[in-house]
Amino acid sequence: MTRIVAISNRTAGEAASRAGGLAVAVWEALKASGGSWIGWSGDTVEEQPRGATTFNDEGVEFVLTDLTQEEFNGYYITYANRNIWPIFHYRVDLAHFDSEAFDAYAGVNQRIARLARPRIKDGDVVWVHDYHFLLLGDCLRREGWRGPIGFFLHIPFPAPEIFRALPEHAQIARAMCEYDVIGFQTERDTSNFIRYLTEDHGAAELGEGRVKVLNRTLTIKTYPIGIDAEDFAELAVSEKAQDAATRIGRFLGGRSFAIGVDRIDYSKGLPERFEAVGKLFDAHPDVRGALSVTQIAPPSRSKVEEYQELRLQLDQLAGRINGDYGDLDWIPLRYLARSFDRAELAGLFRIAQVGLVTPLRDGMNLVAKEFVMAQDEADPGVLILSEFAGSAERLRGAIVVNPHNAAAVAEAMHYALTMPLDQRVERWRELRETIVAEDIDWWRGNFLNDLTRAPEAA
Repeated sequence: MTRIVAISNRTAGEAASRAGGLAVAVWEALKASGGSWIGWSGDTVEEQPRGATTFNDEGVEFVLTDLTQEEFNGYYITYANRNIWPIFHYRVDLAHFDSEAFDAYAGVNQRIARLARPRIKDGDVVWVHDYHFLLLGDCLRREGWRGPIGFFLHIPFPAPEIFRALPEHAQIARAMCEYDVIGFQTERDTSNFIRYLTEDHGAAELGEGRVKVLNRTLTIKTYPIGIDAEDFAELAVSEKAQDAATRIGRFLGGRSFAIGVDRIDYSKGLPERFEAVGKLFDAHPDVRGALSVTQIAPPSRSKVEEYQELRLQLDQLAGRINGDYGDLDWIPLRYLARSFDRAELAGLFRIAQVGLVTPLRDGMNLVAKEFVMAQDEADPGVLILSEFAGSAERLRGAIVVNPHNAAAVAEAMHYALTMPLDQRVERWRELRETIVAEDIDWWRGNFLNDLTRAPEAA
């Protein structure tokens, strides 16, 4: 098997971080090929480190480097999360343009490339992940690597007119074209990038995902990421999952149960979701006292000002809803700003009548797929899914909503709560069939097959 070198901002160097999603996909590929995983250690230091921490686990070599505090502030906090993240999630109004931060971003990309290059051997393929390393393909070429490099973007890619808001958009696009294979979550994202390259750089489509641009021919395709579907279904009936379901069941007292699980992030549409919950109780008195909604929302990027403000807004909204509608023995909206174990979440998903996945913009959103796989096939719950989540392109059995329309989301919740069993089962079976067929192994295999064939195609 071709040896794989993976590069991502954070790695799965600790065994506990290898549960679910990307970590599983990359870890299994690296184990099978005896590969390497290169990235940030998660630690910051005062002076730039001269080397890296290396260790081997089950045949996988980990190569981890610290960031200086200056690099962390410029590359990670400012450029990655206050420039790229808001722009790619269509929030130009929240972007903080800063040329010095771009210099830091470019500097870390080059330093990681310099760290990786001696560890990449002839015959290897390099697999780069996500928006932290848009420039890394070009950086590796500058370090002399001529072999195949693939890049997968886990977040959305915006429409060209939004992408151009980044002052460095042309430089970023040129650097991205040094990759041999570029993967996106949705057809919309793929189309956006190709349209940008066509309009700004004269790209020509050659068919079957091949694009000629800037004197190179590369593959640009859609690879919707999946989950370890059967594993999550088993997790939902594990002892730890059942214990979590029993614990919340005491609180529910036989009421219906709706759940949302999201990081605290302005892309997740949490204020809009809370507003929809309030409108549901306004418009449908029959639901008052009969439905409990739980929103699990662990904090993220707590050092970024916009996230601090969002946390305060959610605290206030939850308090208002509970003050307006709550009773002595009923809390309408439980808002838990902390993380829970995957098995506990699986247990909560399994007993929920409604799964709320209503981001304003999301690359894929694997919570939607996990909710479906956790369900009891004899009495499945209903998935309410934003049309702006990447998963909406494939999960046709969900109730698809516009998260900006709080009244429509409220009506979708009421429809889900009153949907007949036969309709729920039919929707669930359609969703499950897609998720099982397009699982994490399917995603990984499709991408790596194209990447290992990249030298032939070129």
